[in-house]
Amino acid sequence: MLTVGDKLPSFRLQACVSRTAGSEFAEIAQDSYPGKWLVLFAWPLDFTFVCPTEIAEFGRRAQDFRERDAQVLGFSCDSQYVHLAWRNQHPGLKELPYPMLADLKRELSQALGILHKQEGIPLRATFVVDPEGVIRHVCVHDLSVGRSVDEVLRTLDALQTDELCPCNWKPGQPTLSV
Repeated sequence: MLTVGDKLPSFRLQACVSRTAGSEFAEIAQDSYPGKWLVLFAWPLDFTFVCPTEIAEFGRRAQDFRERDAQVLGFSCDSQYVHLAWRNQHPGLKELPYPMLADLKRELSQALGILHKQEGIPLRATFVVDPEGVIRHVCVHDLSVGRSVDEVLRTLDALQTDELCPCNWKPGQPTLSV
């Protein structure tokens, strides 16, 4: 699995970006958002139970990420067509403000090293990548446990201070001086 300090691998994937007829899909690459932090998160499969709770929460918190100059990108090994069908069917996913990448061939999942060894589907992994394309944070959960979007935001805030942040640090609190 790639880790902190590694370069985000190159990718170019189709994505579901909208439910508007004629503009549902777009190609997204690792360099589609120059100068931005990326919050790249994987979920195992569409039309499941834990996944939409996370996907919807990242959507609800999209403005918080924008305020931090970060672009959220979600992905699974389902196609962009399956993503669109799920968005059309699930009330919490209808108005997602970020792309749902289709890692159909599992190329991105393999490059990141996050495929479940028995199931062959992506683990619940989150990568925070700086504007230079360097991975600065990685968190991986078991298939059955959802992640905390609050913790992703807190970690992004801490990384963006470019200072030493103590345990449980939150924005507005002092950082450590040496």
